[in-house]
Amino acid sequence: MNVKMSRTLRDIALFIGMSAIGIVFIAPLLFMFVSSFKSDNAIFADLNKLSAYLPSAEWSMRNYTSVFEKSDLPSFLLNSTLIAALVVVGGIIINSMLAFSIARMRWRGRNLVLALVVAMVIVPFEVIAIPLLSLVAKLPWPAIEHGQLVMHTGWFNSLHVQVIPFLANAFCVFLFYQFFRDIPPELDEAAKMDGAGPWTVYARIIMPNSGPVIATAAIVLFISAWNQYLWPIMVIQGEAFRPVQPGIQQFFGRTNSWGQIMAYASVITLPVLAVFLAFQRQFVASVAGTGIKG
Repeated sequence: MNVKMSRTLRDIALFIGMSAIGIVFIAPLLFMFVSSFKSDNAIFADLNKLSAYLPSAEWSMRNYTSVFEKSDLPSFLLNSTLIAALVVVGGIIINSMLAFSIARMRWRGRNLVLALVVAMVIVPFEVIAIPLLSLVAKLPWPAIEHGQLVMHTGWFNSLHVQVIPFLANAFCVFLFYQFFRDIPPELDEAAKMDGAGPWTVYARIIMPNSGPVIATAAIVLFISAWNQYLWPIMVIQGEAFRPVQPGIQQFFGRTNSWGQIMAYASVITLPVLAVFLAFQRQFVASVAGTGIKG
């Protein structure tokens, strides 16, 4: 067997292996989207067949119209969109500024701060959920009532309780830190010789050259905010500020149709796929560039 034949067989085996892995990940999503257009009878009839992943002749939008009739999905979508947008914008600013100060500035204690950030990456949210709940229950928040400024205690049943605690993200700080560290320091020095301060270096030199890592952080923050389930259940009562993920639990209680449940799940999945596909190229470039190395 010559070298060319060996490489061809290796490429074929690699293609088959990657295709098999891709099918494993795509199959549940494909089943969900296809089932959302079928009746319950058609879903169960096709359950153990290849046709479960293929369109049928009885496709309709009936499940989607039922979802919007039986649930407050538009309100939930609006809440989740606002929460995710605020977390993404605020998170990129806050996390990148902290990473810039660690990676590009010299100050006492920055190595300790970096070690704490790395340590926080491996701490699951469930560990800090109860302490965080106790904290937000005691924090004040201003409000205007009858033309006067009053201070309320506790952040429950609000949008900001779902935004502010999640602006700082240890993984994003580390991601920005890795990327900023690889930017040539000569750019900073040249800017400082022209009289630029740290803020100018950050805003006009570092951030404009950090498109891939900004896109990656946006994806990470968006998915994290959009998929919040435990925290909204703990801090939100009522439907005014409820996001989409806890909303699906409420919808389960209003229907026993799997087609409608698949339609609800499809609607709340589409924004995540759209954001990922929009920033996919930058995400891959950032992961390949930084490599989560060091």
